[in-house]
Amino acid sequence: MSAFSPSKSYSMLRWLWLSVVVIVLDQISKHYFNTSLSLYEQLSVTPFFSFTLAYNTGAAFSFLSHASGWQRWFFVVVALIVSVVLVIWIKRLRSDEKLQAVALALVFGGALGNVWDRIVLGHVVDFLLFYYDRYYFPAFNLADSAITLGAGLLILDMFIHSRTDKGRQQV
Repeated sequence: MSAFSPSKSYSMLRWLWLSVVVIVLDQISKHYFNTSLSLYEQLSVTPFFSFTLAYNTGAAFSFLSHASGWQRWFFVVVALIVSVVLVIWIKRLRSDEKLQAVALALVFGGALGNVWDRIVLGHVVDFLLFYYDRYYFPAFNLADSAITLGAGLLILDMFIHSRTDKGRQQV
């Protein structure tokens, strides 16, 4: 046996490369739209989608965006605590839990992408805007997309494992 023998938990940390990709793409895209568009300017792409520039001082769907400013640091602290939990969770995964590792890496990357904005800019930069007629979905960004995709993959993983577990119980 070699002096360095990677454990099963170490091997799942390799999925953190995906978090780095999310952070880099998120920050590049935010910088691009922050420098290319004026606040609330819309660049129509399709009849239901535009690029825009919006700043969110709150959380999802602008929750607490009209608070007096304390929410900025509250969301930073919450996101950093969640990030630590996510890394520990990924570290503890078994080597056969790849889907869960990918999902958690996406959530981790998205969380850090938005935390960076909050710390450096004081708000999160959003630029993706979907709408129908006069009904608008709140603007969001690539970090939000990664978090949503990661959450969806966690739900999918839960269903996959619940079916597998039920199959094992019936045998």
